Amino acid sequence: MSIATGIGYDCHRLVEGRRLVIGGVEIEHTHGLLGHSDADVLTHAIIDALLGAAGLGDIGQHFPDTDERYRDADSLELLRACAAMLRRAGAEVEHVDATVVLERPKLAPVRDQIRTTLAAALGVSESRLNVKATRGEGMGFIGRAEGAAALAVATISHEP
Repeated sequence: MSIATGIGYDCHRLVEGRRLVIGGVEIEHTHGLLGHSDADVLTHAIIDALLGAAGLGDIGQHFPDTDERYRDADSLELLRACAAMLRRAGAEVEHVDATVVLERPKLAPVRDQIRTTLAAALGVSESRLNVKATRGEGMGFIGRAEGAAALAVATISHEP
């Protein structure tokens, strides 16, 4: 059995008139993330981490923002497609650890729901997925509440 690790990162601008979706969960807020799909920074970072661990490229290669099929796409569907790619490649998700960086709203009230939603989309137990959140402490684009970012590390196993 071989073990591999990948890292993912994503960021999107916060704007009025969009819904805020993080980790597949819609969160009540005055602003949402701007992007070609639903702009779910957390799910996008996890997808990139998983693809990186498997040596399968990145999210832009598989779900390009130049392709109209992915306009307003549900990022959970993209995550499910990513999980299927991993399975076809003979890989299994061992663990994902991710952090959302967002000034507001606070994610603590929905963190468990996000974890449950993401684990279900990946087809893994919640014990294999961890989600954390932090703020920008008033610094930079995140601290000024202009956007959000997410980082993820994924570990997979596969037969060599």
